[in-house]
Amino acid sequence: MASDNNLAVLHALDTARTQWYHVKAIVIAGMGFFTDAYDLFCITAVSKLLGRLYYYDPQKPTQPGKLPHGVNNLVTGVALFGTLSGQLVFGWLGDKLGRKKVYGITLVLMAFCAICSGLSFGSTPGSVIGTLCFFRFWLGFGIGGDYPLSATIMSEYANKKTRGAFIAAVFAMQGVGIIFAGLVSMCLSAIFRRRYPAPSFNEDPIFSTQPEADYLWRIALMFGALPALLTYYWRMKMPETGRYTAIIEGNAKKAAADMGRVLEMEFQVETDKVSKFKEANKYPLLSQEFYDRHGRHLIGTMTTWFLLDIAFYSQNLTQKDIFPAMGLTRKAPHINAVEEVFETSRAMFVVALLGTFPGYWFTVLFIEKLGRFTIQLVGFFMMSIFMLILGTRYPYFRDENKMLFFVLYGLTFFFANFGPNSTTFVLPAELFPTRVRSTCHALSAAAGKAGAMIGAFVIQSYTLDEDVNHIKTALIILAFTNMLGFGFTFLVPETKGRSLEEISGEDGGGQNEAQMTTRRSVSMQGSSRLEAL
Repeated sequence: MASDNNLAVLHALDTARTQWYHVKAIVIAGMGFFTDAYDLFCITAVSKLLGRLYYYDPQKPTQPGKLPHGVNNLVTGVALFGTLSGQLVFGWLGDKLGRKKVYGITLVLMAFCAICSGLSFGSTPGSVIGTLCFFRFWLGFGIGGDYPLSATIMSEYANKKTRGAFIAAVFAMQGVGIIFAGLVSMCLSAIFRRRYPAPSFNEDPIFSTQPEADYLWRIALMFGALPALLTYYWRMKMPETGRYTAIIEGNAKKAAADMGRVLEMEFQVETDKVSKFKEANKYPLLSQEFYDRHGRHLIGTMTTWFLLDIAFYSQNLTQKDIFPAMGLTRKAPHINAVEEVFETSRAMFVVALLGTFPGYWFTVLFIEKLGRFTIQLVGFFMMSIFMLILGTRYPYFRDENKMLFFVLYGLTFFFANFGPNSTTFVLPAELFPTRVRSTCHALSAAAGKAGAMIGAFVIQSYTLDEDVNHIKTALIILAFTNMLGFGFTFLVPETKGRSLEEISGEDGGGQNEAQMTTRRSVSMQGSSRLEAL
């Protein structure tokens, strides 16, 4: 139970029944994540097309054009660098300037850079790719800002009984965005394939890449601006969160008025109480008091997200084997450029729909029953087990039991999303005080993107030669990083069922680590026991 020192407006937010404004907040914040995922993953569907269009070498007539390894890494990974930078910058600004002010900037930046990515210009292949990489860096910069701001806004609007499910629902829109990245590219390439038929590469290398395909990748990238533009108006109509207005700005009157409109009720202006509340929570991020209260939690959220993303962004190590085993892709010489986009997009769509998407929504359904801590532990453990099995018997699964290979591969995606990929997003939005909540979420997310870079560049570069022993070793290493994530999860407490102020100690309750550990242990015994207590 929260302390009586908590503000009435915050108590009302914590205990409000689920209503329309909750749904609207999920949709508005979730569409940002839909856009994020679409923009980050649509490049995978068209990267091979870029190679065919701009890097075909007449001196090697038997080989289709292919992006050089370094260029391919830059095209597909430059947005990750932008995302990490944007998370840190916009996360800090969200605490300094307000969630709402910064929220609109990230959306405009994403929409603008998505359009500019499709309009990438240049007189040489290198200049076109260079322009594309420039705009995708800034696209990633805007995407990075959406992580801490969407999570923070949703956590500060939600009631305490369903807060985890609401934050997880926002993040689950990432799964929808990945599905649409495959679906849109698949539909566009199907249209181009019918409108501009061409021979396969081994039939006619020169004409197997349709000139019109240059429009295909541009349209696919620019489509990412549409959902961002559609939700911009509604983002600007959302009031600043009551927690930011009261606790950070210290404006009791505005907090009462804004949340009164949202909840359709009147609040007494608690000017004196707000002043005392603000004064009691002035300690900065770089202070001994923050370290004593929350240092362990910040280490926990940063390390678990870092370790998770090493594995999560390395999971396409075996896609080159999985996609043909599913009958979804063929080797480049047997198809033309647009057909290659179609088959790659179809493979992305199927894997996302059957493996990635369900895991997100299982988290939404069960996070308030099982708790964040339990879901994260189980997810890390199961990912480790499946990757270890795949690593130790990789040649057998690839060559002799492709169906089991597909099942195990899909289960690693499922338990990543019904597990740490969702909970590492939820926990930093709940554990930290209001005045540094956005910054701490940004630090945790940026640690994750650092892990993503290791997965995308280091691990995948190690397996670039497609040597079986290298892939086996990489999968076993990833199983080990997941077990490290399992261990570091014990640094974070269970947060379900409590107000944000109770979790952080902002209400004066000052809940200590022993109490938090007790709650975590209770959570692991099951929801029925928790209700009994």
